[in-house]
Amino acid sequence: MAGQNRLIKKYPNRRLYDTKTSSYITLADVKGLVLQHEEFQVVDAKSGEDLTRSILLQIILEEEAAGSPMFTADILAQMIRFYGNAMQGMMGKYLENNLKAFTEMQAKFNEQARGVYGGENTAANQELWSQFLNFQGPAMQSMMGTYVEQSRKMFQQMQDNMQEQTRKMFTGMQFPDFSPPKDDKK
Repeated sequence: MAGQNRLIKKYPNRRLYDTKTSSYITLADVKGLVLQHEEFQVVDAKSGEDLTRSILLQIILEEEAAGSPMFTADILAQMIRFYGNAMQGMMGKYLENNLKAFTEMQAKFNEQARGVYGGENTAANQELWSQFLNFQGPAMQSMMGTYVEQSRKMFQQMQDNMQEQTRKMFTGMQFPDFSPPKDDKK
């Protein structure tokens, strides 16, 4: 299977079968694959339908239900409101790009920490890294807040520009007189 995604089949009994290891696995095992950056695809064993997103969403749901959630109810409600909205595709791409930027920033911090604390991932180095993050937490939150505010302003500008372009596009067009239907209940 060199060069291909790891194939996991989901059977009607909701069990997941890893074709690489020829064994049944759990959602926790799939989470482990994600954490190890292992490429995989989950398919329905009968129909061949790609179920990867569905399985990843199940893992997120379990993570959100256990311990301290990453998403507030307000954020989840806002995300739901974008479904079916004209901005749905744009919002997905926006979130993806921001998550990539955050991941790249985190990788750079990790690389710098390895240079300062040594290349090995020892418990002592992890403790030093944890202390550094605790110390730098407020600064990082401020930096992320500034980034989010800039993103919000850019998004608002983009929306304003789209509205203005739409107004300009339809200004010269003549539309027939439209009267709403009369309500018979009056």
